[in-house]
Amino acid sequence: MFDINPFAQLSSSVPPLVMQLFVIVMILMVAGGTLFDIIHKGSAKYFFQLVKKSKANGTLTVSTGEKLAVIVKTTAHDVLTSGEFYVVSTVIMVFCYSSLDTLTPAILPYLWWLGGAMICVGGYWFWFFIRVDVSAEGNSPFRLIRADLFVVSLMASVTFGLIWAYLQGSSNAWSTLVLALYLIATLVFFGSVPWSKFSHMFFKPAAAYQKNLAIANGGRRNLPPPSDSPAIYGKAQRHTHNY
Repeated sequence: MFDINPFAQLSSSVPPLVMQLFVIVMILMVAGGTLFDIIHKGSAKYFFQLVKKSKANGTLTVSTGEKLAVIVKTTAHDVLTSGEFYVVSTVIMVFCYSSLDTLTPAILPYLWWLGGAMICVGGYWFWFFIRVDVSAEGNSPFRLIRADLFVVSLMASVTFGLIWAYLQGSSNAWSTLVLALYLIATLVFFGSVPWSKFSHMFFKPAAAYQKNLAIANGGRRNLPPPSDSPAIYGKAQRHTHNY
């Protein structure tokens, strides 16, 4: 079940080209929506100003090797642990292995299921237990506002996708209906970029990289060092010793 490419199975009723065109349209919608969001909200301008300010405040020279280490660390901590490989494995399976005549590497379906499961666990945990307006303000967990568009459409898309893959693998008659719900939720998710927080998926790694680089060059974005840093800890020890 979990080692079967669901998109290869779907190719028996839907041509691979149709699936690939659907993914391309989703990518174009994301690109267009993100550009609109950047221009409308000025996010890129703020980010580049922050990078420029960080370089000006930096007290250390960061070598190319150190920058590469920051990229690797940021990628491992802020990208690969966020379930993005669910999307990557989907794209690979659709464009490279969306035919029953092509053998899909077993690792790809496993990554697809694992990535989807990670998104669902994190998304539903956030929705029912972490949201401020629920945990602190006592609102109903089923209360929906515009700010919830991103997480709701994301969870709906991934949830219906996993259910569809399971039903299709079991040759269940309900798989066609769930597939339709999966496609609708996916369209809403990728098509609502200008009105949701989708673009934050791209800003988050960029902001994390800039933050780690600011720490590496000593700039720290005008913030003081942590209380357990050698400089602060040593000063505190000397202060305590004097008393």
